[in-house]
Amino acid sequence: MTLTRRQLLTAGLSTVALGALAGCATPGTASVNAQPTIPPATGGGITLTYWAWLKDLQKVADIWNAANPDIQVQTVPIPGGNAGGYQKMYSALAAGGGPDLAQIEMRSIPEFMLVNGLVDLSRYGADDVAAKFDPTLWSQVSFTGGVFGVPQDSGPMGSFYHTPSYEAIGAEPPATWDEWAQVGREFRKAGIYIDVFGLNDASFFCSFATQAGAQWLTPEEDGWVIDMTDEATLEVARFFDAAIDEDVVSTSIAPYSPGWFAAASKGQIASWTVASWGDALVEGVAGGSGQWRVAPMPTWGSGGFGSSYLGGSTAAVLANSKHPAEALRFATWMCSSEEGVNALIEHCGIGWSPAVDVIGAKREQPSEFFSGQNYNEEIFVPASREQNPDWSWWPITQQSFNILSDGFRKKVSGTTLVDSVAAAEQQIMTAFRNKGLSIRKAGE
Repeated sequence: MTLTRRQLLTAGLSTVALGALAGCATPGTASVNAQPTIPPATGGGITLTYWAWLKDLQKVADIWNAANPDIQVQTVPIPGGNAGGYQKMYSALAAGGGPDLAQIEMRSIPEFMLVNGLVDLSRYGADDVAAKFDPTLWSQVSFTGGVFGVPQDSGPMGSFYHTPSYEAIGAEPPATWDEWAQVGREFRKAGIYIDVFGLNDASFFCSFATQAGAQWLTPEEDGWVIDMTDEATLEVARFFDAAIDEDVVSTSIAPYSPGWFAAASKGQIASWTVASWGDALVEGVAGGSGQWRVAPMPTWGSGGFGSSYLGGSTAAVLANSKHPAEALRFATWMCSSEEGVNALIEHCGIGWSPAVDVIGAKREQPSEFFSGQNYNEEIFVPASREQNPDWSWWPITQQSFNILSDGFRKKVSGTTLVDSVAAAEQQIMTAFRNKGLSIRKAGE
């Protein structure tokens, strides 16, 4: 198969990397590239198994089951991906088993491809349903001409803000990151932090860099090209180095932590730039009803994009499934139909719907908690259309995040974020080579 440079850039894996995958299968797992296409079953009586950490997912499956007696879906709760769920999947694949479907984060899809753990759904008609999904999200599950998962939810970003805090200093939600820093300095005079910056979780920094226009890993014909010291990334690193040094943003309060909820309930944190799914967490702030609203994510003055993304999962078909065509049918219904999306929101509380023009009936209404604002349609619909379309994940994403977080934690002892990003780039290159993957620095 011949791929253009543009196709490679949006694919997420190079032809060389794909060749490497065939030699890296987990023991006991056949290469999905060598497997024959399995025709749809005849006669019915099929039961698909689905491993996921979404709560009450069986209630969604039961709606499908009632209308599709010949294809039943049985869900099995598992721990979150990096909390044990992924290891359970890898072990099952290695033993030649595993479920038909599994919840896998978008950023982890290439890691499962590295062990030939996923079915290429383009062989079962995935291209025919691509138009049902957000094209930016579809590109994050599309690699080397194949499709390796159905987008299940995502996380376009915005800023949740505490209106009494902003009113107290006479400020509006900042439209740019420079304005954010200025407003943050005013908040510090009142003993308030504008936001928090978790040094233990590099995913936020990654989202900010993505918004600024960064693309850290790019596949080319001779392997991967890494560029984590591009101007977009360094702009973001310099910005937050300054914000931390000036005490504009708190690094001692971790997002989602009890300390964060306590500080937010006391009006000590004025806002939180996070994904759309942050609404459920903000609603957990004691006494917060009617005191919070949502604004667009601040933008970088040098350009970039209106929003970014944080998080997002897929319904992927694992390599040992005996019914991939039927699994694709169910996943498409669940993730793109109004009935499926509404059920996922009601029972599982999923993040942003990946379906085109289907955000869910519940999210079309104003929110009493968020001051009567219809924030999903007002803020997050535009945000979902203003994301970096060229970003792609790579085979060791989680390991890369761990490396970057290890460096960020050294900020408290004087190491800058800029230095940590540069050091992480070198360590990630070494990690790639240890996996047998070719990689070089951009410009070399």
